[in-house]
Amino acid sequence: MSIEPSIKYQAQRVNFGPSQIILASPKGRFSIRMQRRSVVAGVVIAAVGMVLALWSLAMGEISFTAAELLNTIFGNGTAASERVVLSWRLPRVVIALALGAALGASGAIFQSLTRNPLGSPDIIGFNTGAYTGALAVIFLAGGGYFQIAAGALAGGLITAALVYLLAYRRGSQGFRLIIVGIAFSALLASFNSWLIIRSELEEAMSAAVWGAGSLNAIGWEQAKPALLAAIVFFIAAAMIAPRMHMLELGDDAANALGIRVERSRLLLMVVGVGLTALATAAAGPISFIALAAPQVARRITRSAGVQLGSSAILGAVFLLLSDVIAQRIVPDTSLPVGVVTVSVGGAYLIWLLLREAKRN
Repeated sequence: MSIEPSIKYQAQRVNFGPSQIILASPKGRFSIRMQRRSVVAGVVIAAVGMVLALWSLAMGEISFTAAELLNTIFGNGTAASERVVLSWRLPRVVIALALGAALGASGAIFQSLTRNPLGSPDIIGFNTGAYTGALAVIFLAGGGYFQIAAGALAGGLITAALVYLLAYRRGSQGFRLIIVGIAFSALLASFNSWLIIRSELEEAMSAAVWGAGSLNAIGWEQAKPALLAAIVFFIAAAMIAPRMHMLELGDDAANALGIRVERSRLLLMVVGVGLTALATAAAGPISFIALAAPQVARRITRSAGVQLGSSAILGAVFLLLSDVIAQRIVPDTSLPVGVVTVSVGGAYLIWLLLREAKRN
């Protein structure tokens, strides 16, 4: 005589309430849970960015009506309008959105890893390291745009590796990472100044303009490779985002959930550095976006921690808005976008430091 098991296991649906949105595959193998407020905020911010992008395409020394702009975008415009909109303005708008999203996502990764709103790649020094790599190519090898971009990417990755190794002591703690990064950034800034001072005047002026962070010379030739690289890094960031949120629970809790803490932290650092080095390689070091976008997005969505998606969307809108201001704040002069972001970022950093001092 045999006894048949009579227990049957059934999957149960969990009701997360009206504040959550669940996206699941048809057979239920894959699912994503999102806050309804985050989704609504993301859609609204993206809509604002779309309106700003269309306005930036239409307005300038040569302006177009809404009908003319739409006809040009859909291939029914004149040769002159297609040259202005599609060849000159569109790559600048697209690259501003892509690089802003990259900086916002990078800032979210490092602020999550360090568990500190000051844990931004431009504070830790990865931007400075990427700038050092670009300067080394400009002055020592005399390369073109793509060689400079490769040097910036290599400089950012090498800086991140050195900071990680110097901050590592039975694990990499967030506060130690910030302190080591600030110190290393100061050393690299001094080295960068020395490189510029000892160079020829023409090279120094070129390096200074590029170092301000500018989208003025961006065309499709530069935009296409940057977009392809950004897509690769965004896919990698989306794949490891769950580990980032588990690490926010603490190393012990993450270990209990089966996460390899140091390996995951290292992967997140590589992706975060890749995103910020990509932006620096394409347009030069751009401050403020990675620092502010994650925290502003967190307050808009009222989430418990920084989120990659909302930070990337807000970073894209921030950089595009800054570039629009840089093009129009001084008549007949297009300023580097970094001038605007540094000015706004300085005020934001002072507010953030005062806020943290009051909290402590």
